[in-house]
Amino acid sequence: MLLLALDTCDSRGGVALLRGGEVLEVLGHESAEEYSSWLPRAVEQVLKAAGQSMERVEAFAVAAGPGSFTGVRVGLTTVKAWSEVFGRRIAAVSRLEAVASQAEAGAKVVAAFVDAHREQVFGAMYRRIDGRLERVEDEMVVAPERFLDWVGEQSGAERVAWVSPDPEHITYQEAWREREKTGEKVQKVSAIFAPVIGKIGYQKLLENRTADALTLDANYVRRSDAEVLWKGGRGHGR
Repeated sequence: MLLLALDTCDSRGGVALLRGGEVLEVLGHESAEEYSSWLPRAVEQVLKAAGQSMERVEAFAVAAGPGSFTGVRVGLTTVKAWSEVFGRRIAAVSRLEAVASQAEAGAKVVAAFVDAHREQVFGAMYRRIDGRLERVEDEMVVAPERFLDWVGEQSGAERVAWVSPDPEHITYQEAWREREKTGEKVQKVSAIFAPVIGKIGYQKLLENRTADALTLDANYVRRSDAEVLWKGGRGHGR
């Protein structure tokens, strides 16, 4: 199966082409160019490097959030259009699941987080059950210290595998010192998630856990600025 994966959820996005679970090509978004103009050229470049064409792509995997409202929307709108034109299935993948899936083996509890700006992180906690990651409660956008406390409350005495492309958002917290004493650390991973999203998406396709242009939905987690202003800033963005 030839699969095209993309992540436009923040400025560090990218595109990857996979055959099955094997990554063939990757291109990261390394400029300030808007995704609406960068993405078509990036896809063309990746396909050309692999000697492939869009007509040969059999499925799509896309990061459905959490991330910036505009970024998530561009990625999903693009994949929906491709799905309609080429009649292909879509696997929607959480960026936090992509982060958590890279955690080192051992711990049964995994805490994944990425920078959400505004002195917040997008975060989620997972438990390893029968070889799969099962999320504990909803993904959240929250202050780093609150995420640290929440994971501690949920995990109790269990060791936690922390994983992120942005470890400094947790490790500078005073409360982190106590967890550090127990041997916990934050494993730093690449912020280019497209290859991992592709691998998770491939597994979802094999299990028929897919969407199409009508059913694909975004997971913004944080409301758009327009919505916050329209509603007078009520709520806390979760």
